[in-house]
Amino acid sequence: MYPFVPDMIRFYLGEQPILAQVPTFVCAKDDDRRYVVDHLEQLVVKAVDEAGGYGMLMGPQASAAERAEFRARIEATPRRYIAQHRVELSTCPTWVGDRRGLAPRRVDLRPYVLTSPSGPWVLPGGLTRVALVDGSYVVNSSQGGGSKDTWVLKSGGAI
Repeated sequence: MYPFVPDMIRFYLGEQPILAQVPTFVCAKDDDRRYVVDHLEQLVVKAVDEAGGYGMLMGPQASAAERAEFRARIEATPRRYIAQHRVELSTCPTWVGDRRGLAPRRVDLRPYVLTSPSGPWVLPGGLTRVALVDGSYVVNSSQGGGSKDTWVLKSGGAI
């Protein structure tokens, strides 16, 4: 559904999307599929019928053999795959639980934003996911990721 959300907003709400999203290639579309198979070393490919980081290829970190296997999968069943350029995630000091103590790990923040007649409102908090494996971009808990406390501050102290 993700690649189609901007079109759904335009169709159902008659508005332009307010927030940009990561450009997504839908392999069921011929032009998108050709781009994806020609640029696998630059892309993250995700199976649309999987979740939790399963059924994906992290192209920039994958071997030539892994990319060739995914190229064959995409060509065989293109409707099963979407792809995006890898988003460079922020890093955050993370306790890794061994002799290294604190080490940088990639994180993503999922804020909660509501809309009302007076405009968007960001809830005080959110979900911060962390890739606990050194060098990983995968923050899903099912793939070895974790979570961190998320603090939202305002002038004069915490909310």
